[in-house]
Amino acid sequence: MDTYGAMQTFAKVVELGSFAAAADRAAIARSVVTRQIAFLEEKYGVRLLNRSTRKLSLTDAGRAFYERVRPLLNELAELDLALQAQGSQPTGRLRVAAPVSFGARHLGPAIADYLQHYPQVTIDVDLNDRVVDLIEDGYDVAVRIGPLTDSSLVARPLAPQPLHVCASPAYLARYGTPQHPEDLRQHRCLHYSYASGGNDWTFEQDGHTTVLRINPTMRANNGDVLRTAALAGHGIIRQPEFLVGEDLRAGTLVPVLPGYARAPITMMALYPHRRLLSPKVRSFVDHLESHFGTQTSAAGSVSNR
Repeated sequence: MDTYGAMQTFAKVVELGSFAAAADRAAIARSVVTRQIAFLEEKYGVRLLNRSTRKLSLTDAGRAFYERVRPLLNELAELDLALQAQGSQPTGRLRVAAPVSFGARHLGPAIADYLQHYPQVTIDVDLNDRVVDLIEDGYDVAVRIGPLTDSSLVARPLAPQPLHVCASPAYLARYGTPQHPEDLRQHRCLHYSYASGGNDWTFEQDGHTTVLRINPTMRANNGDVLRTAALAGHGIIRQPEFLVGEDLRAGTLVPVLPGYARAPITMMALYPHRRLLSPKVRSFVDHLESHFGTQTSAAGSVSNR
């Protein structure tokens, strides 16, 4: 049996906490994981893991083994990347995470174009609005819109995303049009659950900043749900250009408090910090940067695509 492969599996079992999770991550049968761990224990004559029906834990020998093996595996991965980088074409499986609304609307065409150029790459896309852990969850690249909170990641800016506060004409005709941010306290606000500022909406005018803590009528962890509610006249939303830009240009949503500025948020491609990038990650991030652009406005680079 391949000792290196068994060591990789052992490390994944430790990091993911179960044989089943390690098997799923490696796309192999659980029985293969069991045999690989048994192979290591027989090879070295020590028990590495304590197993029970409810819990999996390292033995003292297993902990010492993991602490020595993990740096070696990292070094071998770096060597593998270095050798791959000398190859001519990116190859292999690429795992990508992105927000649901953005991914469904805009990421598909970018990926299709990338695969035309790099047919030896296969892409596994996970659309999820939660902030994923790239290393723990095994992603190569994540597209994120908003501030970076994990300093262990490299962030490549792709395009600015203006934030729009808007509502349908029907809502404003029924409830009136706010003239000042404080007026929003009397309105039905529809709020994105994963917003980085919690329930605070920030407005700027003439150098003065107003931070308003709203009491949402509706919260959702998906922007399209909020957009649909706003289009139906149920409230005021604050959403990025890629989601509501076309509605604003069509007039189905109209700006609220247009005299107040809101700092744009940035769309970024994130990937783990490594000394060497695999050709597939480097080429994909370069392609996203080219596709969405960093020098153009979001209206031109995102919403019109």
